[in-house]
Amino acid sequence: MLEREAKRRYLTEMAIVMALYIGTLTIAIRVGRGMDEGLLKTLLTLLPAIPVFLTVWVIARQFARADEFVRLRSLESIAIAAGVTAGLTFTYGFLENVGFPRLSMFWVWGVMGLTWGAHACLRCLWSR
Repeated sequence: MLEREAKRRYLTEMAIVMALYIGTLTIAIRVGRGMDEGLLKTLLTLLPAIPVFLTVWVIARQFARADEFVRLRSLESIAIAAGVTAGLTFTYGFLENVGFPRLSMFWVWGVMGLTWGAHACLRCLWSR
């Protein structure tokens, strides 16, 4: 598969999954707020997790379509992002012990995604 075709397919798949995520998140928030506590509310709250796992599947498919060079560069970005995220979250855990506010687990993906994207962008700038 040509690189352009693979990128187009990836972006199409990712757009579909992100639209599903936005839709399920909107439903979970709007409908879930008015519901009583229980199994149904819990399941509705977890509904956006389905597109999250589909996102992992889309990314894995893109890795399978990529050549070795792109895989290596992507793996490097992911490894650096994981290391930075681990370092920051571990360090912040110490700060929580001295009174800093507890952070939601949602911050972990935010930090990792931002670091991953920043490294990928910097890689593009460095390779020019």
